[in-house]
Amino acid sequence: MEITAVKDCELEKYITEIMLDVGVPAHLKGYHYLRDAILLSGRDMEVVTSVTKLLYPTIARRFRTTDQKVERAIRNAIEVSWSRGNVDTFEKMFGYSALSGRTRPTNSEYIARIADKVRLDIKAM
Repeated sequence: MEITAVKDCELEKYITEIMLDVGVPAHLKGYHYLRDAILLSGRDMEVVTSVTKLLYPTIARRFRTTDQKVERAIRNAIEVSWSRGNVDTFEKMFGYSALSGRTRPTNSEYIARIADKVRLDIKAM
């Protein structure tokens, strides 16, 4: 099944499950921005190649804020999940975790990896 065939609400539910599993707290603004970023990237992986020119401005317009605030909120959400999240999930998804001593993934790495997982999981259905 192609990702374009899946309804947005079903895709959002699936992305939300993944985000909660990796430990992104739902009360952060970055949580909502990150979910949108993963959704947009899952639909079009080209967006990940230029996060500052395409992805952040698109999300900023949608939430009526600035791209800088979107970037910072996403970075903060990733930092929180990296320090508090499920280590096993990070190991499976990224191949490393905070326990291995590596630094957290960048915003674009994080978004791209989760979007890729979503695309592959949906294709496998």
